[in-house]
Amino acid sequence: MKRIGILGSGNVGRTLADGFIKHGYEVKMGTGNPDKLSDWLENAGDQGSVGTFKEAAAFGDLLVLAVKGIVAEKLLGEVKAEISGKTIIDATNPIAEQAPEDGLVKFTTDLNSSLMERFQASFPQANFVKAFNSVGAHLMVNPQFEVTPTMFIAGNNEDSKKEVIKILDKFGYEVEDLGGVKSARAIEPLCILWCIPGFRHNEWGHAFKLLKK
Repeated sequence: MKRIGILGSGNVGRTLADGFIKHGYEVKMGTGNPDKLSDWLENAGDQGSVGTFKEAAAFGDLLVLAVKGIVAEKLLGEVKAEISGKTIIDATNPIAEQAPEDGLVKFTTDLNSSLMERFQASFPQANFVKAFNSVGAHLMVNPQFEVTPTMFIAGNNEDSKKEVIKILDKFGYEVEDLGGVKSARAIEPLCILWCIPGFRHNEWGHAFKLLKK
């Protein structure tokens, strides 16, 4: 069974870590503040552990990048040696520090670029796959809807995408593979769309569904 390294200890990191443990994976959460995860560690059982970002990156056969987009590239640089040859699920979004405007979060990128493209260009030795960026943390693992929600993914490495598709199937998602890394230009802005009902009406219980004939 694969071992998972989670880079990040916020809501997304914790939720996905719990999901992986639920589905039988071993998980090490990487953090700059181990004390922040003491309560998580108490409930994680034998399958969960906590370490530095480097330790989590070295531990995982597959990694999850779950930190703020504005600090993610710096973090990847710090674990450059440990990520070589590995699949990295990129759950980040290029959200700027400014407050949302009329319900719309602000991005540090435009529609002709994406954060994951920058990661892949800067760290070509790793295989990034965009996923989990277009839904709230509380809905990332086996959400209960009347229909199966869609998770849009993108990445250059086909084997890495196959790995991620298997995980998403276990986590209760139908997968729509949108192709190579450039398609993250379309997937990342789904975060903006997903957040609008939340910031405008405090409605956060939704996910995307792609309908096909």
